[in-house]
Amino acid sequence: MVYRPKQLTVNDSPLLTSARGAVSDTASQQAALSQVIAHIRASLDLETIFQTTATEVRQLLKADRVGVFRFFPDQRWAGELVAEDVVAGVMPALGRRIEDPCFGDRFAVLYKTGHINAVSDFQSDDFYPCHVDLMASLQVRANIVAPLLKGQDLWGLLCIHQCHQPRHWKPADIEFVRQIAEHLSVALHHADLLAQARTQADQQRTLTAVISRIRTSLDLDTTFQTTAMELRQLLQADRVGIFQFSPDELGMGEWVAEDVTQGVASALGKPIEEQCFHERYGERYRAGHVTAVADCEAGDYPPCYLALMRSLQVRANLVVPLLKGDALWGLLCIHQCSAPRTWQASEIGFVRQIGEQLSIALQQDDYIQQVQQHSAQLTEALEQQRSAEHHKALTETVDKIRQTLEVTTIFQTATDEVNTLFGSHRTVIYRFNPDWSGDFVAETVAANWISLMASQIQLTDTCLETQGYRYQHSLAPCAVSDIYDAGYAGCHIEMLEAMQARAFLIAPIFQKEALWGLLATYQNDGPRQWRTDESYMLAQIAAQLGVALQQAEYLNCLEQQSAQLTKASERQRSLANTIDKIRRSLDIQTIFQTTTQEVRQLLGVERVAIYRFHSDWTGEFVADSSVDGCQPFPPSIDSPTVNLTSPIMKPGQHPRHEVFVPILQGEELWGLLMAYQGIQRIWPEEDINLLAQIGAQLGVALQQAELLEKTQSQKMELTRALKKIRQSQAHLIQSEKMVGLGQLVAGVAHEINNPINFIAGNLNHVQRYAEDLLNLLQQYQAASPHPSPAIADYIEEIDLDFLMDDLPRTLASMTLGTKRIRQIVLSLRNFSRLDQAEMKAVDIHEGIDSTILILQHRFKGRDDGPAIELVKQYGDLPLIECYPAQLNQVFMNILSNAIDALQPQASDFVNPRTPCIQIRTETVGQNWVRIYIVDNGPGIPEAIKSKLFDPFFTTKEPGKGTGLGLSISYQIVTEKHHGHLKCLSTPTQGTTFILEVPTHPNVDSLA
Repeated sequence: MVYRPKQLTVNDSPLLTSARGAVSDTASQQAALSQVIAHIRASLDLETIFQTTATEVRQLLKADRVGVFRFFPDQRWAGELVAEDVVAGVMPALGRRIEDPCFGDRFAVLYKTGHINAVSDFQSDDFYPCHVDLMASLQVRANIVAPLLKGQDLWGLLCIHQCHQPRHWKPADIEFVRQIAEHLSVALHHADLLAQARTQADQQRTLTAVISRIRTSLDLDTTFQTTAMELRQLLQADRVGIFQFSPDELGMGEWVAEDVTQGVASALGKPIEEQCFHERYGERYRAGHVTAVADCEAGDYPPCYLALMRSLQVRANLVVPLLKGDALWGLLCIHQCSAPRTWQASEIGFVRQIGEQLSIALQQDDYIQQVQQHSAQLTEALEQQRSAEHHKALTETVDKIRQTLEVTTIFQTATDEVNTLFGSHRTVIYRFNPDWSGDFVAETVAANWISLMASQIQLTDTCLETQGYRYQHSLAPCAVSDIYDAGYAGCHIEMLEAMQARAFLIAPIFQKEALWGLLATYQNDGPRQWRTDESYMLAQIAAQLGVALQQAEYLNCLEQQSAQLTKASERQRSLANTIDKIRRSLDIQTIFQTTTQEVRQLLGVERVAIYRFHSDWTGEFVADSSVDGCQPFPPSIDSPTVNLTSPIMKPGQHPRHEVFVPILQGEELWGLLMAYQGIQRIWPEEDINLLAQIGAQLGVALQQAELLEKTQSQKMELTRALKKIRQSQAHLIQSEKMVGLGQLVAGVAHEINNPINFIAGNLNHVQRYAEDLLNLLQQYQAASPHPSPAIADYIEEIDLDFLMDDLPRTLASMTLGTKRIRQIVLSLRNFSRLDQAEMKAVDIHEGIDSTILILQHRFKGRDDGPAIELVKQYGDLPLIECYPAQLNQVFMNILSNAIDALQPQASDFVNPRTPCIQIRTETVGQNWVRIYIVDNGPGIPEAIKSKLFDPFFTTKEPGKGTGLGLSISYQIVTEKHHGHLKCLSTPTQGTTFILEVPTHPNVDSLA
């Protein structure tokens, strides 16, 4: 038994008070002893007994502390106080772990023989130091200690402590304590007997439950799990598990059921492999041997076994074999994980009995599985035979249904076959109407029973007529074995009795997704249990009836569609002829008259007319075609009596005399195309669609007529505009050329820039690699001055000295070339300025330099003339807000003309000086800049200079100039930038172009 310390308060009773006063007197002491013993015997609860005894003994002996000390079962002479009563001022020791190292050597044997130890003063007597230290820690100065024996075992001690001073214990005190201890030992023995009796009762109850569960349950897994849980709780173990061996190898398996206490890891489902199991335990367990281990760490066990126990946290275990016949199936394992445990003989016997019952359950489960397997085989064979018969019958029925497309014949065939197959008294097909009422449409009835169709029985079953009841949302048949046990209302029973029905089976018939009706078969002479295969067959036949309904509906739709298509085809041909007549004429009045006649004949109506709206929404009939005898419409009325809020009538709504559609001229309502019938009629959709198509074609004809008129009036305007367009075309061509040039330049620059960046980036590495290789070659030559003849010949062949000297220079030249190309690319990009098409602040010098770089090849000397000298004198200019690409075009035009003027073949002028172009920039005032472009060429005559900025004026040979360059430049400077462009020239003295632009827009003009 495990007792937890519990401190109780026991009040002094009058008897106890009188006992204190007479403790020295023998008779009084015996009375007090009797009173304490009576209290001990009055309770079966050890905690209450211990606490009551401690309280009363301390008060009787006037001690400072009285406690009941219990030794821990599995530890050497260590324990704790499980009950205590102390005076004020003394430190409580209840529940404190107490261990005396010298107890076993000096006192254990004595106490087991009933010896009582009384000490008057621990400070004066000769005691072991360890014992003295323990007493001092408990504040004990004197004590009486009596053993508490449970059978032959020392269970604990009854301790009386005097803490404040020494005390000489009287023999009567010692005798009193001895008798109290003896009665406490008796109480321990009684409690042990009671616990054993309770344990045996619990074990017997658990065993009975296991046996009952095995006999009543067919679920072996549940039996295992429940047994493990109950067994662990009863034995207070840490784990109870059922282990099953692998059929292939005895040393392997897994836990199939388990119950563990909190804090212990579960082993359920984990595979276990124990190599030494078969050699050490296999035969013993087959013989029914039970293994009980109190401490796995203390025995002589092989390492593999210890490793397995440690992996499962097992300290002590109890293992019982589970046999299935003569074969070892598995093990029932009880594990103690927290500490060692000595297994009692009663526990071992009890667990053995549980194991035997589980072995019986295994044998029983094996037998049940064999019986179930045999039964399943028989059932499967019967089901297969029955299924084959039903499948054959179902196939024959379906074939008969499919032999015709006549729905009435299909229905009668179905009821005949079902009635025969099922041996029923009546089989009917019930069809729902749109309002969920219904009718019997087919019936087969056995002899001597009334015909529902012949007697025309009216069904009042609201459950059946309320939107199909349960059949609306379920394909499963409804089977009722007895109408009187189905819980139907009285009216429902009366309706079924009128049909002579006692049992029925009903399957829904669906046409596509909609509930069409019911297929029902009835047993009239008594109850009937409908089989599952019968429900299945009826559902399949109902499904085939649904398919037959769909096929019949589909066939009907095909016939209707065929007729409609024939009619539509004829109408479409007539419509096409009418539209063709409309399109072949440009005379609108002829179109109107033809249309009304053709449409009237197509629709077969009395009159077709065309009504035109005026601007004030009055109008007139402009065309009318009617049958003989009809009065024509008046030519002009305010408006026709039609609903203009609905231009196109919706088909099939209400009967009416007329139908009309709008005639739209573009987006504007021009008029109406109307068809009229003297007798009201429902206008079908195809008539309205035909009328709408004709109306649309009339709108197109109106647009064509209007377009013809507009075309003729616009012809003159186009002729006048053509001359103006031709005048500006040349100007635009030049602008487009410059734009195209800019795009080409930008594209070329981009395409060149990517590979040149790659080359430039890798040249640095190539130079470094070449230097490393040359250095390596030099070191190799120094280390091996006498190479082999083959290498020496190859060195001479490739002229190695020249190669080593020329390679760095070659790479340096390549680097210089790539830098030059990158500069050219940058200049091309700056010149094109495609990303600066809008006005932006730029450095004007960059645009000039980019233009010069593009024209650089023309500055170089040729065979027919010297090079042109370029002189740049740039002033300190601010950033200019301008259109950079357009100004670059101006610089290109002026510089190109200057270079052309300096070419020897440009004129008969012989320049005695070196050809030179000078570019100079300066600021003018605060907000203007001035650019001079000066050449020392032949100059420009005065007659030519006055026409210099006129469009299409040029002095160049045909094909070499358009005469637009300076004209466009002048327009760019003056109109786009609000600046000035002037030309100063003296024959034989050269030409100067002066370009003045503001630094930013909206500045004052240059004075």
